[in-house]
Amino acid sequence: MTITYADRIPNNVDLGGDKLLQRALEHWQPEFLKWWTDMGPEDSHTADVYLRTAVSVHPSGWAHFDYVKMPDYRWGIFLAPGDGERKVNFGDHKGEPVWQDVPGEHRANLRRIIVTQGDTEPASVEQQRHLGLTCPSQYDLRNLFQVNVEEGRHLWAMVYLLHRYFGRDGREEAEALLQRRSGDRDNPRILGAFNERTPDWLAFFMFTYFTDRDGKFQLLALAESGFDPLARTTRFMLMEEAHHMYVGEAGVGRVIQRTCEVMLEHKTDDPDRLRALGVIDLPTVQRYLNFHFSVTIDLFGADVSSNAATFYSSGLKGRYGETKYGDDHILRDAMYPVLQVIDGRLAAGEAPALNALNEKLRDDYIKDTVAGVGRWNRIIHKLGIPCELTVPHKAFNRKIGPLAGLRLSPDGRIVSEAEWSARQRDWLATDEDRAFVASLMGRVATPGAYANWISPPTLAINKQPADFEFVRFN
Repeated sequence: MTITYADRIPNNVDLGGDKLLQRALEHWQPEFLKWWTDMGPEDSHTADVYLRTAVSVHPSGWAHFDYVKMPDYRWGIFLAPGDGERKVNFGDHKGEPVWQDVPGEHRANLRRIIVTQGDTEPASVEQQRHLGLTCPSQYDLRNLFQVNVEEGRHLWAMVYLLHRYFGRDGREEAEALLQRRSGDRDNPRILGAFNERTPDWLAFFMFTYFTDRDGKFQLLALAESGFDPLARTTRFMLMEEAHHMYVGEAGVGRVIQRTCEVMLEHKTDDPDRLRALGVIDLPTVQRYLNFHFSVTIDLFGADVSSNAATFYSSGLKGRYGETKYGDDHILRDAMYPVLQVIDGRLAAGEAPALNALNEKLRDDYIKDTVAGVGRWNRIIHKLGIPCELTVPHKAFNRKIGPLAGLRLSPDGRIVSEAEWSARQRDWLATDEDRAFVASLMGRVATPGAYANWISPPTLAINKQPADFEFVRFN
């Protein structure tokens, strides 16, 4: 299969001038399109969707909006503009020029980092592939498809690095990215959160708020990398990732807005009454929040990790905002607070800062997450509802690390196994919760119309009117 590189794959990496890379991509692209047909958004391949496409790296005009059939979307490869004077800012190579090629001693670890990041991109598309059949509006359907095609572009970005810098090993890893499947018992995705189901739109909004926010912080840490092509790739990905998090935050906010409006109109906060009125009660929103937050913070890895220390000392993965810190950026003698379990109790402790870098990034993520939940609470408070959503304790419902299996209430209180069993239904979304939310999911495809359980958006896409036809069904 011959590819016209300048037109078919927008790029700023001279794809047309690299014959080895051309041959690799000419083999991989048909497999990618087959994966998209099999595992991409269901029942969507013939629709014309109003999407943005990355066409350059210039901040004032990096994206172009137009109707496109998703199998014909131009998945481009872009690196943020380079800095010829850039130096490694941390670790044992601090002060050295950044690397334009893979240092042999760091090859395996860099490949592992890129593959793990790359695996999340197709995974989320697979998790969300059925949602278009139950969209609450054309506006939301278009946003879902935008997230999906950009996750596909992020996969291309990681595959470019594998093909360009890792030879045969990289080609094999790129093929494996298309072979794993989210939730597959025999060949699952690498990270646990990307094997969870996303069965409804409240779960999708929570995923794009919480789990894509993990993606933001991972990309920010990789944007500090001494391997310059990886740093530049992730910096450009962050421009698209911001919209994904907006979709999640605004989506949950619109669910909350609609619920609160119905609470005021009918003067009730009774969950059963609100469910009968066709909206999602706030306790259910809280239980979804608790689940998605706790699943996502496990993505940061073990609280104390030798791998995190190795990645940092090697100059492969830094801290979020590395240059803002006033320390030595080597961290050999620094300590960082971590939680410990002593005699079945949570206790404050310390670990070497190098080994606690996962925990540092997790704490940065939590601060950012709490701020967004605060914006949801402002919606509730503005309407005079005496209720508040909360972010659970970071040790709640953990599945990895030393806190795994610890029975803890969302407010951080150690509980017995008996109390956990009795109260778990109050704290985490139940099968009944999910069945109720699923019962509200019905496709609303008329331009300008919205499902009863969600409010219309307050911001337009590319300044288009509220009744704009974002998806043309053919």
